[in-house]
Amino acid sequence: MRPFLFSLSLGACAAGLIAACTPNDMPEPADGRALFVENCAICHGADAKGTGPMAAELAKAPPDLTRIAARNGGSFPAVRVMSTIDGYTRAAPAGPNMPEFGALLEGDLVPFDTGDGLMTPTPRKLVALVEYLESVQVSR
Repeated sequence: MRPFLFSLSLGACAAGLIAACTPNDMPEPADGRALFVENCAICHGADAKGTGPMAAELAKAPPDLTRIAARNGGSFPAVRVMSTIDGYTRAAPAGPNMPEFGALLEGDLVPFDTGDGLMTPTPRKLVALVEYLESVQVSR
């Protein structure tokens, strides 16, 4: 009985969070751009093309982030990009390459559809970064 009550309470909290967040509260690409410039441009470049000041120092060159959709058949894989940013899908330690930004992305949550049709509470900064990256995609 207790696991059911816990699940019910957790579900009610998530529903309250999602209901409280209006479209005007959702992060915009401009919010993500500020985070990108502050945390990612050193390697990926201000233009997100992988030409930042630290790029030449890395063992593996940073990818051109404006071509993520092009590398994925024209579809932007938002959930996979989120997992790369927050370090969730990386098997090896970050080492000298892509650092893990999980701690940076703590804070307010916003509803985000992770592909299953359900709105999932997701860190606002993570959604903002992904919104920005999706906005800089080029088709060629």
